[in-house]
Amino acid sequence: MPKTSARLLSMLSLLQARRDWPGALLAERLDISPRTVRRDVDRLRELGYPIVAFKGPDGGYRLDAGTELPPLLFDDEQAVALAVALRIATTTGAGIEEAAARALNTVRQVMPARLRRRIDTLQVSAVERPAIGPKPQVDSSVLMTLSAAVHACEVLRFDYAPASTPGGAAADDDRADSPPRRVQPHHLVTWGGRWYLVAWDLDREDWRTFRADRITPRTPTGPRFTPRELPGGEVAAFVAGRFQGSDGSGDWPCRGEVILDLPAADVSRYTRDGVVEELGPDRCRLVLGSWSWPGLVATIGRFDAAIEVVGPAELRDAFAHLARRYADAAREAPAPPPIP
Repeated sequence: MPKTSARLLSMLSLLQARRDWPGALLAERLDISPRTVRRDVDRLRELGYPIVAFKGPDGGYRLDAGTELPPLLFDDEQAVALAVALRIATTTGAGIEEAAARALNTVRQVMPARLRRRIDTLQVSAVERPAIGPKPQVDSSVLMTLSAAVHACEVLRFDYAPASTPGGAAADDDRADSPPRRVQPHHLVTWGGRWYLVAWDLDREDWRTFRADRITPRTPTGPRFTPRELPGGEVAAFVAGRFQGSDGSGDWPCRGEVILDLPAADVSRYTRDGVVEELGPDRCRLVLGSWSWPGLVATIGRFDAAIEVVGPAELRDAFAHLARRYADAAREAPAPPPIP
């Protein structure tokens, strides 16, 4: 039988791994008697761990939430995973960067030297895509409020800050004097470095995505509701479709197919949403989508290679249209008339 201290650590690790542990199964996993299990549970309680007993045919124990956070126990893989997650958390834009950095430092301080060396070799530099403006930060309390409403299936009311259109005006739905939005929250997601709430808008009777950095929640939350079926069934496909400007089907409004005289590996490196198929060492098929046919042509034109259009006809017409426009732009401007 292992020493008491080692046995207590093993029991604590098991209690943290799942919610409920039948007493007999706990005794079997630790290779001890049910009586020893009861004694070890009492010892952990004395150390501040809120372990509660539950009755029933498979009565046992669970590690409950307490008023204070007792010491936690992680195995090597969990400790490394936690440290990696904390490093990545400093790049999420969730308003927890400073807290994540402090938590990482706390975890590192108590790590064994062998794990500390592994963590110190992981240096993450966040490289973001160029943006027109600064990436918005979201208050962590707002994220917690939105997440709680999603989890509880409670109607959420909030003020939504106006969004400026290219002309500087606010959209009709986002005027400063608009009444609070009333929604049935469905998912809290991240996309392109921003946080969004996917919800059913009760007043507009439609699915909407709201930027979390523009949301100011109102309290209290509303009544509970039965969640609706999200179009398509998958939140990832739904959100991708909304940001691609489609009706939620997860596809772009314009999609075409071409063959490029380039290796597939070179093309796929610069193709985020497209499908690249290798046709030979220096030839590949590219299926790509965009908001418009001229936009799709311009994207494909980034590749400095011969292009064969497979289809559809709209894509071929767009190539011809831009070819004429570029040809006009390339013509040498006439010389100005001489000054008399």
